[in-house]
Order: sequence, then structure tokens, then C-alpha cells
Amino acid sequence: MFISNAFAAPSVPGGDLLSGILPMVIIFILFYFMLIRPQLKQAKQQKAMIDALKAGDEVATSGGIIGKVTKVSDSFVSIEIAADTVVNVQKHTVQTLLPPGTIKAI
Repeated sequence: MFISNAFAAPSVPGGDLLSGILPMVIIFILFYFMLIRPQLKQAKQQKAMIDALKAGDEVATSGGIIGKVTKVSDSFVSIEIAADTVVNVQKHTVQTLLPPGTIKAI
């Protein structure tokens, strides 16, 4: 009789379902506004910049190549990196659109 009383677990009232789910919902909302939304905004700006590329723009690629755009096609961009030296890169590798005159200043 004493042993069964000692091992008997006290009854714990069931927790409210809302109190268990609410912290997870709040964390997901914070995660969305602090990480996902800014990343989507940045990707949208990057796509708009790539779509607006035209001949004469000065760009930097993700590989570190800096040059002037000479030709833009559907998937590739031709970049002049030196006199009579043109390289073809995929559009998505263009990382930054540089201000005009940057190449001459380097």
C-alpha cells in the first residue's frame, strides 16, 4: 500500500493547446520577417538588376572579374575585361552594377 502511493504520479492537468502552439507560431513569424522576407527582397532586386543589364554597363562578377558589358543575350553576358579581351559569363554570375567610370579609376 505504501509503495503504490509513493510511485503514483500526481495527475497533471492537460496543457492548453494554444499555449503549446503559440510560441512556435511567434518564432515562425519572427523567422519570416527577419530572414526570409529580406532575402526574397534582395533576390528580387538582383533579378531586376540582371534583367536591366545593357551594353556599356560596368559590372563585377561573383568570381571577381570587373569589366564593361559589350553584349547581352538570354543566358550570357559578354564582358570586356581589357582591350580586345572579352569573356562570356552566365548572367547570374553578375554580382554588382558599378557606377560609371569605376574601371578607369582602378
